[in-house]
Parts: sequence; structure tokens; C-alpha cells
Amino acid sequence: MAGKIIVAGHICLDITPVFSSEKAQPLSSVLIPGKLVQMKDVNISTGGAVANTGLALKVLGADVELMGKVGDDEFGQIVLDRLKRYGAEEGMIVSEDSGTSYSIVIAPPGTDRIFLHNPGANDTFRAEDLDLDRIAGASHFHFGYPPIMRHMYEAEGAQLEEIFRRVKELGLTTSLDMAAVDPDSDAGRADWEKILRRVLPCVDYFVPSVEELCFMADRPRYEEWMTRAAGADVTSVIGVEADIRPLAQKVLAMGARSLLIKCGAPGMYYTDGSREIFERSYKPAKVLSGTGAGDTSIAAFLKAQLDGCSIEESLHLAAATGASCVEAYDALGGLRSFEELRKMIKEGWEKQ
Repeated sequence: MAGKIIVAGHICLDITPVFSSEKAQPLSSVLIPGKLVQMKDVNISTGGAVANTGLALKVLGADVELMGKVGDDEFGQIVLDRLKRYGAEEGMIVSEDSGTSYSIVIAPPGTDRIFLHNPGANDTFRAEDLDLDRIAGASHFHFGYPPIMRHMYEAEGAQLEEIFRRVKELGLTTSLDMAAVDPDSDAGRADWEKILRRVLPCVDYFVPSVEELCFMADRPRYEEWMTRAAGADVTSVIGVEADIRPLAQKVLAMGARSLLIKCGAPGMYYTDGSREIFERSYKPAKVLSGTGAGDTSIAAFLKAQLDGCSIEESLHLAAATGASCVEAYDALGGLRSFEELRKMIKEGWEKQ
């Protein structure tokens, strides 16, 4: 069994209204100005990499400590109360001068999610907020969502580089996850290629989504993908050989030791420069929401790797966890144990 895992970075409160109809419809026919859309319940859960990946690791049996920042407000109290259910609130910082981050998650059936996001206290998070004494007693450090944490992308990523430099000096293995970037925001105007070149030499597992990665590392290729997709899901129009492999090779050259790229419904791509694997997704029994699917699949991959599993089995478990996640509205409700996942895989769980 691996030692303690630290999960740090972005945390928020996710508020997801539940649509009454489960019928897949184009977004343009659902969200129309002036239209009344009848809803059912609302799902309120913790979100962001700290909650999604960190708590998924706990559910999967890992020894985890969380390090994030919330405001001294009602949303912050809800987040802390949810973390207390897992015994995971101890490492959180409560800020008195910034509010708690929140997302309104709009997830119509059959359509990818839309996030209305306020970064809140995440924008004040700095390297000095990390408890290095606690980190020194861990074996792995995971950081998530720097594109929606202002100090992580300002000054060409100096704070993010400082975090990973300090952690590597303590001897831990590391992983880094990203988040979607609003092209019209300050984060969208940051020089992400330069930031990646500064940070990735200190990253053992770089685990972004394919769209996030291409936006940051190869903007001309990203624009070409957008043109090709013409409003459709990018992952439906790109291929491994022509699109993903050249992007991966460019990113490995920036210094990352291994790269796991989340490619949405089709699956995930792994390479460490010497081997290359595309792991297709498993078919879920139902799809309620994609919220947290990428984060929880990363949790499963890291847990399996730190437990000593092969890359192949780690990818199987990561893909299976992602498929389990989408069967619930929140990130944790659909998760299954590794034992159950291995049984389902052995019995012939169908792939996409």
C-alpha cells in the first residue's frame, strides 16, 4: 500500500439542477431566452480537483490529506461539512477576505456540461499556503486546476513552479491536472506554453484533458481542431496518430516524465516516451452527468500506480472508474471499489 497522498489546489461547491426529462436534446432547444424549463431536484456537492480527486482517492481506500481554500461564508461551511463526512477537512484554509468558489453546473441529458464558475478563494491560493511539514510525510503530491487559480498562472507560473519545486525537493512523486480555460479571461491570455516548460520538469504524471492540453501547448493545432469540430465534441473528430501523438510528443519534450491525456467518451491516451497505449472507455449502464469523471479516473490511475499495479491495469481501473462516475450526478456517488471493477472487467464489461 502506498503512503499518504496530498491533494492540493482548487476546491468549490458544485450546484447542479436536475432536468426533469432524461431525453437527449440539443442545447439550443433547451436553453432559450424567455423559456421556462421545468426542473426536478438540485444536486449540491463539493467540486474541483481537491474534492473530486481527493475524496475519490479516499473512497478507493487511499490515505489522503486535502489542502485547499474556502471562504468564511455559507458555501464554505457547506464544503467543510461535506469534507467532514470523510474526515478530510483538517488541511483546509478558511479565508476571511475572499468568498468560497462555486460552480453552477448545467448538464442537460445528452449534452456536455456547461459551468458558470466563480473562482473565489482559489484566486488567493499561493505556495506559502501549503504545509510543507505535512507534505514531507507523504509519498505523492497531486495538484489540480491551476488555470482557475489566479496566482498559479500569473507571472508566467512562478507560484506553480515554486510549489512543484518545493515538493520535489522533499522527495515526493508528483502529478498535475488542468482545467478548461476561458479564452477571453486573463487565464486564456497567459503564456501556457511557457508555464508548462517551467513546471513540467518537476511533474511525474501530467494528466490533462486533450482539449485543455492542446489549448495550452499548441494553440494553432487547437484552432484547427475547433474548425474541424464545427461546434461538435472535439474528441469525436481527432485521432491518435495524426492529432494526439504529435501533441503528446511536444509535451513530453517540455519535461514531463509521463503523460495521461483524458480524451472524453472515447477513452484516454498514455505515453512515457517509450510506450503508447490508448485505453478505450467502458460503457456505463446510464449517463446522468459527466461531472468529476476525469478527476475520479485520475484518482483511480494514481491509486493503482502507487499500489504497484502495471500501467495496463492502472488504465483499466481508471477507465472503469470514469464510467462508474457518470452513472451519478455527483463525482462520488457512482464509484465502485477496485475489487468490484476488476470483477466487472473480468466478466467482459463492454467498451465503447
